[in-house]
Amino acid sequence: MPEPREPEGAIAGTGMGGAMDLAASEAESLETVAGTPRAAARSLGSDAVRDLLRNPVFIVSALVILFLVVMSLWPSLIASGNPLKCDLAKAQEGSQPGHPFGYDGQGCDVYTRTVYGARTSVTVGVCATLGVTLLGSVLGGLAGFFGGMWDTLLSRITDIFFAIPVLLGGLALLSVVTGGTVWPVIGFMVLLGWPQVSRIARGAVITVKQNDYVQAARALGASNSRLLLRHIAPNAVAPVIVVSTIALGTYISLEATLSYLGVGLKPPTVSWGIDISAASPYIRNAPHMLLWPAGALAVTVLAFIMLGDAVRDALDPKLR
Repeated sequence: MPEPREPEGAIAGTGMGGAMDLAASEAESLETVAGTPRAAARSLGSDAVRDLLRNPVFIVSALVILFLVVMSLWPSLIASGNPLKCDLAKAQEGSQPGHPFGYDGQGCDVYTRTVYGARTSVTVGVCATLGVTLLGSVLGGLAGFFGGMWDTLLSRITDIFFAIPVLLGGLALLSVVTGGTVWPVIGFMVLLGWPQVSRIARGAVITVKQNDYVQAARALGASNSRLLLRHIAPNAVAPVIVVSTIALGTYISLEATLSYLGVGLKPPTVSWGIDISAASPYIRNAPHMLLWPAGALAVTVLAFIMLGDAVRDALDPKLR
């Protein structure tokens, strides 16, 4: 009578050979969750991409953002004029051939300044979002993973930052800065914006690290760095991406607000907030001076919020 054979791929349960087999097969065994092969696990990401490409909200917002990026990188392709070249003799004049948006109070071409203002707004929004996401994710992820005293300390620090009103904090911190460039504004946004991302990253890491595949990896001897980078971070990054995408539009509007109040960017920097502030006293006599930069700001913020909503819907498994 033939001896019973072990199932194919079985791993020895005792002895040094069994331990070596377990260590060698760790990558394959952990990439199969509840009998789901690696290809099926990867299909979650492909499903999200497929949902995004079928979502008209994502397509429209992505096209608008792509246009804004091109306009920010190569504004001379869209506007051939100089945003700092002004003619007081044409101050507050309306639309003319070659100058569809008219002129502002200093005789500068509103169309050219609106185009070049996109560079400043997109730069501030992207850099602030990257800084906030990086700092908040690292601090929140480490606190959620290790817990204990570090988690408690970070929680109390984030509570302190949450208690600071963002607009009031900007007025207080940026009022002492005389440069008026983008970097103090970006630094302020990172300083007060990281606690929100940190708290979201912390909660996501705490949820993911309790899953069975993370516990199995720990039992097989995986190091903390391997657990964080390979098993926890890829499964905890989705909520951070969603919040960061939506926050990008918020940072653009915050920059415009601070510049409008005179504590953010300052001339000769070209900014939508500066132009809106300069046009406010003339809204009755020359409304075009305010409507075009304000409209560009509103469309930009709305595009990033719509993009964040579309990404959230695609990455949330509960909505499938």
